[in-house]
Amino acid sequence: MSSIHIRRGNTADLAAVHNLVRELAIYEKAEDALTATVEDYKRDFDAGVFECIVAEDKGQVIGVCLYYLTYSTWKGRMLYLEDFVVNESYRRTGLGQRLFDALKIRAVEMECRLMKWQVLDWNEPAVRFYEKNHAIIEKEWWNGKLFL
Repeated sequence: MSSIHIRRGNTADLAAVHNLVRELAIYEKAEDALTATVEDYKRDFDAGVFECIVAEDKGQVIGVCLYYLTYSTWKGRMLYLEDFVVNESYRRTGLGQRLFDALKIRAVEMECRLMKWQVLDWNEPAVRFYEKNHAIIEKEWWNGKLFL
């Protein structure tokens, strides 16, 4: 694990980030739902729509936290964690915790008052990870969305 470097992501990382998101989509049995392209990622990253923190080992991106700033009218600035993926061969090594800790530091740097994300109810390893990190897993709010 000493060869793994955690850092802010850049444009050159986006193809690898896209591959990790595809890995997540496959894990969630929803690969067909991934329609954003690497070109979409580059356009939106360059426009400041989102940021990411990556973990790399020997120059290869092996983990990512992709996030953006949003706002809570009740709390103020909020960091929204859109995707959190660690390559399967690096899971259960402590890398996920290192990435999550780096994300919390970034949220403080951005003067956020809270972080939010979604987790699938059947993804027990993820739920346990978040609970171990003292997260509140809300079960009373329902998600809404509208495709345009």
